[in-house]
Order: sequence, then structure tokens, then C-alpha cells
Amino acid sequence: MLDPIADMLTRIRNAQRAKHKEVSVPFSKLKYSIAQILQQRHFIQAVKKEDGEKFPVLNITLKYEVVSNTEKNPAIREIKRVSREGQRIYVKKTDIKRIKNGYGISIVSTSKGMMTGDSARKLGLGGEIICEVW
Repeated sequence: MLDPIADMLTRIRNAQRAKHKEVSVPFSKLKYSIAQILQQRHFIQAVKKEDGEKFPVLNITLKYEVVSNTEKNPAIREIKRVSREGQRIYVKKTDIKRIKNGYGISIVSTSKGMMTGDSARKLGLGGEIICEVW
């Protein structure tokens, strides 16, 4: 696997399109911090680390908005990777843009750790834009 973060985002995207209740991804501290930010901003319901057979896994419980008795919409409309293995995207604090006019978030890796783009802008930190979620 070349890009484990892109793999995690793809698993979340595919699980929500298939209306799954939860998804499991191999554990890493980076993926865990991204999932915690998604949970804090109410894009996913829960995240927890569990011991697998050979290696630990990250179980992510997905969140849906109930439209009717038979229909539910995922809380995450779109999730996309911005900075990739082959092309890293770094931004200054002044260049961090708002996502979907404030309805979405960007996740930025800064010198103070992973945080949303809004938090990084308020703290005056730039960094690598990992992904955008709305």
C-alpha cells in the first residue's frame, strides 16, 4: 500500500456509499488523529482502537442523518485527499482556505500536530493539507 491515508479515506467513502455501520482500517497514530478530528467535528460517530489478530485496527463507526424510515444520508458528503505521496501540498497560515463556505473542514498537519484548517489559521500555523471533508 503506497498511501495509507488515502486508503483510509477510500474505505470510509466506500463504506458510506454502501450504507455500512462501521469500517475497520489498520491502526496508525496519524490515522487515529485524523479520525478523532472527524469525530470532534461530528462527521463520524465514534472511533476506537482494538487489538486485531496480528496487528491493531481502528474501528470507525459512521454517522448518518435519517431522512425517512427507509432512507438515510451519510454525514460525510465528500472526503478527498489533497496532499499525496507524489505531490505534497503545503500552505502558509494566510493561504488556508475555508471549505464549502464553512460547512466543511480541512485537516492540516502542523508543527503542533493534526488540526483543522480553522484552528491552524487561528493559531497562526501553516502546514501540509492532508484532506478536505464536507
